Amino acid sequence: MSVDVGLTHIALTASDLEASAEFYGAFANMCVVHDRVDKETGIRVMWLSDRTRPFVVVLMESENPTPILGPFAHLGVGCASREEVDQIAEQGRTAGVLFKAPSDYGYPVGYLAMLKDPDGHMLEISHGQEIGLAVDEGGSA
Repeated sequence: MSVDVGLTHIALTASDLEASAEFYGAFANMCVVHDRVDKETGIRVMWLSDRTRPFVVVLMESENPTPILGPFAHLGVGCASREEVDQIAEQGRTAGVLFKAPSDYGYPVGYLAMLKDPDGHMLEISHGQEIGLAVDEGGSA
């Protein structure tokens, strides 16, 4: 049996788990990997993953969710190209969830746009941040 170590999840409240799962599926390529009702609290809990690493967004059902991720705090998703950022941002505009249109912030921030999920949590989609490269190189300031 393997043991999870390191950063494994972030937990957020959500008013409609299906709407949130649809949002993260459409804009962050995530899918539901776990869905249950907690036996002690009766609260529904859903885990979403993009299946690229052992990390999930945990959504806990709440009548009054608190948008913790906003206005600056956010989840960040790297895209393969600027065109992919543009495409997702346009989908977001059409769906009425685009918060900030794509813009280039230069190195090391890159090209990014911001979207709001159904409960007001922020999602950044970006290209060119090179986070993996910084981690591989050992992260020097």
